[in-house]
Amino acid sequence: MLQKPEPQNQAIAMSFLSGVAKATGGTVLGITMIVSAVAAGGLVGLAFSFRNLPDVRVLRNYVPAETSYVYDIKGRLMTSLHGEANREVASLEQISPELKLAVVAIEDSNFYRHRGLNPYSIGRAALTNYREGGVSEGASTLTMQLVKNLFLTSERTFSRKLAEAILAIRVEQVFSKDEILEMYLNNIYWGHNNYGIQTAAESYFNKSANELNLAEAAVLAGLIQAPEQYSPFLDYSSTKARQASVLARMRTLNWITPEEEQAALKAPLLVGKPTAWRSSKSPFITEAVTQELEERFGRERVLRGGIRVQTTIDMDFQKMAEESVKENHQMLRSWGLRADQIALAAVDPRTHFVKALVGGVDHESSQFNRALQSRRQPGSSFKPFVYYAALASGKYSPGTTVDDAPITYSIPGGVYRPQNYGGQEDFGGKMSLAKSLIQSRNIPAVKLGKAVGLEKVIEICRTLGIASPMQPVISLPLGSIGVTPLEMAGSFATFANNGWQSKTTAILQVTDSKGNILLDNTPTPQQVLDPWATASLTTMLKGVLEPGGTGSKANIGRPAAGKTGTTSSERDVWFVGYVPQLATAVWIGNDDYQSMGRGITGGDFAAPVWRSFMLKALENEPVKHFPAASQFSPP
Repeated sequence: MLQKPEPQNQAIAMSFLSGVAKATGGTVLGITMIVSAVAAGGLVGLAFSFRNLPDVRVLRNYVPAETSYVYDIKGRLMTSLHGEANREVASLEQISPELKLAVVAIEDSNFYRHRGLNPYSIGRAALTNYREGGVSEGASTLTMQLVKNLFLTSERTFSRKLAEAILAIRVEQVFSKDEILEMYLNNIYWGHNNYGIQTAAESYFNKSANELNLAEAAVLAGLIQAPEQYSPFLDYSSTKARQASVLARMRTLNWITPEEEQAALKAPLLVGKPTAWRSSKSPFITEAVTQELEERFGRERVLRGGIRVQTTIDMDFQKMAEESVKENHQMLRSWGLRADQIALAAVDPRTHFVKALVGGVDHESSQFNRALQSRRQPGSSFKPFVYYAALASGKYSPGTTVDDAPITYSIPGGVYRPQNYGGQEDFGGKMSLAKSLIQSRNIPAVKLGKAVGLEKVIEICRTLGIASPMQPVISLPLGSIGVTPLEMAGSFATFANNGWQSKTTAILQVTDSKGNILLDNTPTPQQVLDPWATASLTTMLKGVLEPGGTGSKANIGRPAAGKTGTTSSERDVWFVGYVPQLATAVWIGNDDYQSMGRGITGGDFAAPVWRSFMLKALENEPVKHFPAASQFSPP
């Protein structure tokens, strides 16, 4: 049984039907049209819709899906993130008067006079539809278009049109005209995945909505009826014809003068290009940032929430890092190195901000971000963690003697005999900790790890931000576990800052579209390492870059410290080093773990790449010195 509409809805229905009657002159034809509409299902639709239509007051809290934007540290756009709807919300005050006039003129010139329905338009459409025997012409006001987009389907039926009319009247009772127009301009589709006037203005004319002139406003207003048909990206002549129609309508309404109409028609259109699916300018960085954002806020919020992300990256610096990796890869290949990939991560020790992140030689050929996602054995570049643990224990100093002599350890399933790089006969005898680290002797490192406790070494790695899995195996001091270049760069950045650490991050701040702060990564440095032990370690690592050290090819002519790394069978080579302003990790290898060739070392191949990058990165940076261990008391 059909349910009787509520009294309020009866009044609305009568208002709607009387409007049609007035528009058709109250003739028999008009009454016939009403009866036809009812017979076609109008009453059924009304009775059902009135009880089930949504409450338009929910629009008070409605937030449309909005594009998120990622910027570099200087505020330059790096990429945009969105789902189907590419949208940036603008307030009515942020939209040019010309655009508002043009839209109202061509879509609903009586917008500020009616209350949601335009009886004259309804009468005209009703007559046409009666002749056609169906819904072939609409009589939609801006308000009706808005509620259709937000609440209803696009099916062309009488019941849907009646529901649209009822909702439009309800919206007009709750919201002001300006509020309705603002919602309309931010929700309608403008073509090429642009939703809302702000993204449309940026896409078509490379400017904000508040900067649109009359000529541009007429083009955009004309797109609403058929965005792709009138798109200047697809058919410029159709664009101009539609623009002329909009301007003519504005002139007919006396909203512009004939002179203004002609000037707008003749004005050149500096058409932009679609922005909805633009590619990132630094994909290795923006993909890493997106991953972190989705882990923190969820994918839906990132793609639809309109967040604004300021990264720690300077795009000029990032581009320099990417070019450096490509250039050095070509150089190394010319030297005969059989390596497909290079990854680089650079961190500012003073803030622990990621300054550059290069996940491979060419993002187009491989999107795998090795700087962030690939855990490779660091080899001897892991040794500084062991030596720091020894120094921080208070039982060792750089001058403490260690015996580089054969040793055997019992392990599950057999024995373990560590060897130096030179093989079974390569032993250095008694030597200082400093010398053993500078020459990258393996046996002393294993002995130190065993003496200070492998669990302690792992604890220090965790303190420094290394989250990769680790087990206290006897070979741990030789880098037998997997870590990422970013983990190594972030850890060495704490050495560079003499034990002071903040969270390593590529994101400085995240806000919503209204400027409310959602995430603030302003550095909060904490002293996590012993200053004397850290300064002593840095002094030792400076020797690695000097003549006689394994990383002498990394020497950059200023105070710097670092460590080479080479894994068994030459599958991975590293150089991780730092100055007070920058810590950088360089990894070279093959994704299939194949050997790069006999005799390949981090000192011969990774160190020159590090040197090349650091010389460019520090070109305009002053020379700074590390604090001396003598400034601090031993633990």
